[in-house]
Amino acid sequence: MLSFLSTGLLDFSAWQVVIYTLVVTHITIAAVTIYLHRHQAHRALDLHPIPSHFFRFWLWLTTGQVTKEWASIHRKHHAKCDTEEDPHSPQTRGIRKVLFEGAELYRAESKVKETMDKYGHGTPDDWIERHVYTGRSTLGVASLLVINVALFGVIGLTVWAIQMMWIPITAAGIINGLGHWWGYRNYDCNDAATNIFPWGILIGGEELHNNHHTYATSAKLSSKWYEFDLGWGYIRMLEMVGLAKVKKVAPKPKLAKNKAQADFDTLQSVIANRYDVMAKYAKSVRHAFHEEFEHLKHKAQLESRFLKSSRKLMQREPAKLESSQKQQLVELFQHSKALETMHTMRVELGAIWERSHSTRDQLLHQLQDWCNRAEASKIKALQDFSIRLRTYA
Repeated sequence: MLSFLSTGLLDFSAWQVVIYTLVVTHITIAAVTIYLHRHQAHRALDLHPIPSHFFRFWLWLTTGQVTKEWASIHRKHHAKCDTEEDPHSPQTRGIRKVLFEGAELYRAESKVKETMDKYGHGTPDDWIERHVYTGRSTLGVASLLVINVALFGVIGLTVWAIQMMWIPITAAGIINGLGHWWGYRNYDCNDAATNIFPWGILIGGEELHNNHHTYATSAKLSSKWYEFDLGWGYIRMLEMVGLAKVKKVAPKPKLAKNKAQADFDTLQSVIANRYDVMAKYAKSVRHAFHEEFEHLKHKAQLESRFLKSSRKLMQREPAKLESSQKQQLVELFQHSKALETMHTMRVELGAIWERSHSTRDQLLHQLQDWCNRAEASKIKALQDFSIRLRTYA
């Protein structure tokens, strides 16, 4: 009996137990990002019943996760992102609360019937879901405890504890917490979502949270050439063997070389790819700022800290700026007409796809006028951006 408690049925070495733990926790991560997140919550892909039910069973066994609860809470998170109604935003609840008590926030929201009824549509509702996966959601993790102890002996308790903590720490804590608090942003989306790390391996690609919040229904979370989404790799492998079908990925703009003037195709493409357009414009702002930097630092005698923070402010959505931040830009623009023009033109460009009352012809005229004024501005960064913009097709 003592020997069994010491080694279990498998008599694994310490390293073998570590490898086993890493494998099973990674399968759980894959189940969350592929099944719960991209398939169930966002319908970015369809899954064949075999992987779909495997993931459902695995999550019941290793997390006690109920599909309807997870999908409902995540959909509400997107609908109410970073507001007081967001179930787990560090912007409203504080980073420590979400980072260390993310699972508790999830459990509290799962008891809100209104959330389940409003956001839980389309999730599994078959017999096994009602009577086992939801009806006996704690039976899975209890069974896992018995299995781990049987396989590894007493050390199986530690393996089980790690499995129980894995999703609360990585998903509920790190992604929901740090993913709205710290990191880099490819796109100025309507919330505070950030990319924590460009290589999404440990948490299956969920690290690319800013990309996801920009294109929520995309099955692929990586966006730049240097980014890596491991979950997308798994999806492509499932698709190659007929076990998955990708429904949507983030749009990629098509460019028509040597287009002399923006046309209706340009207008449609610019509106459809507005986040990409604004990301490219932010890059143009950085180039313009670089050209003005020495003048502002030495001739205008502005401090480097002021200039660096101003550069970041110029890349953000103007409507999101606080009054003190707007005043900082006013002070900056007193010393640089070029940067003031870049800022004004950004506001005008963004207004094109916000004018829902304008006709197609009016919007095209506004876009053409914008390009003409940009190319007549004598600001190289703005001119280069406009030349590229009118090639959208």
